[in-house]
Amino acid sequence: MNLEKQLNLPIFEIVQQVADQMQIETYVVGGWVRDVILKRESKDVDIVCIGSGIELARNVANKIGRHSKVSVFKNFGTAMVNYYENGTNWQIEFVGARKESYSHDSRKPIVEDGTLEEDQNRRDFTINAMAISLNKATYGNLIDPFNGLEDIENKIIQTPLDPDITFSDDPLRMMRAIRFSTQLKFYIHNDTFDAITRNANRIEIISQERIIDEMNKMIMSSTPSYGFKLMEKSGLLNLILPELVALKGSDYVGEKTHKDNFKHTLEVLDNIAPNTDNLWLRWAAILHDIAKPLTKRYEPRVGFTFHGHEVKGGRMVKHIFKRLRLPLNENMKYVEKLVGMHLRPIIIAEDIVTDSAVRRLLFDAGDDVDDLITLCEADITSKNFHKVQKFKRNFEIVRQKLIYLEESDKIRRFQPPVSGEDIMKIFDITPCKEIGIIKTNIKDAILEGTIPNDREEALKLMYKEAEKLGLKPKK
Repeated sequence: MNLEKQLNLPIFEIVQQVADQMQIETYVVGGWVRDVILKRESKDVDIVCIGSGIELARNVANKIGRHSKVSVFKNFGTAMVNYYENGTNWQIEFVGARKESYSHDSRKPIVEDGTLEEDQNRRDFTINAMAISLNKATYGNLIDPFNGLEDIENKIIQTPLDPDITFSDDPLRMMRAIRFSTQLKFYIHNDTFDAITRNANRIEIISQERIIDEMNKMIMSSTPSYGFKLMEKSGLLNLILPELVALKGSDYVGEKTHKDNFKHTLEVLDNIAPNTDNLWLRWAAILHDIAKPLTKRYEPRVGFTFHGHEVKGGRMVKHIFKRLRLPLNENMKYVEKLVGMHLRPIIIAEDIVTDSAVRRLLFDAGDDVDDLITLCEADITSKNFHKVQKFKRNFEIVRQKLIYLEESDKIRRFQPPVSGEDIMKIFDITPCKEIGIIKTNIKDAILEGTIPNDREEALKLMYKEAEKLGLKPKK
């Protein structure tokens, strides 16, 4: 099969000219080949040559000229050419064909120069083991020793060689199999999936950073629940995020039961996926009910309860992020906030939506209030059509009130109209608990709608509250 028409990037012509001048076999391999066949956009261009990838990269960069830059990684035998063309910053990786061997207790391979066949043998999946020739005489020819093209047509993910060896050598490939399956909506071949299950414990030799990188890519797919189901079925999820597995199942006491919170969480995640490309909002969906197993109680009159699971769940976020090597920065705090507050809009939507309740929600959530509402809307997974419609109507009322109250009361970026310094100066006092009492009463009055968010009205209330506390203004 010839794919010359698909080699539509100018870089390929340049590589062809340089490779022929150097008289070395050169191929584009891996993800770019897969994606061009799938008609997916790809910037992941890997070039393999039978010789020195570093020398080829340097010569290609010289051919491109001053708009390119080459970075050499001698320890890995690779080089990266960066160049800017037609509004796109391209990164082209060059490497010499190689073969790898592994010791059982290490992910670091012993690397040696190899043939194209040996290079394709070490690839993770058949769909990633295809190569297209870039030499003039064979330009565009597809080299597909493991029938990757057929697996693409049949939507199958399988390893080129024995899957037990493939996954034992590099256990991260188990996560990659599930990630590709989720992103591409491909089926993992039974033999390959069985090998993932047998080798799941090998994931423990992989760094959390590399695992979470694959997991985040899976989470950002259009139907992330598919990947989590595969992870759970294979045993990987219990090794990586056991708190999520703990949500599985329902308990029964007589006619009293509760929903399967693992299934519910995945429904919430899928519900939110079309509405956001915010990775951290998706993580909030994953963790929003994470504390339910720890807060589950049975009360004979009402059945199963999970009181306080949102507060406890918010406190669990930092521990989980730290273990998974997720960032312990504002992104973690954002997830903490959304998990801790995820019941607030639902409670409002269940009842009459009062202005004061919406003001308090706006005050506490701040700039994250829109994302919080999005999470709460996704959290409604009931099969009761009328109940779902009621929540949707009430959430729309909440959104409209948020817009109106933000415009009129400016609560989102609330700053006290009267500061502690104002109170100390007016009443000639030093820092004391009375200042906090006055400020709190002013804030509550604004949030309850008793007074507008206005300095003049706040000062009037300040004098009244100060008089109750026995404070007199300075003469």
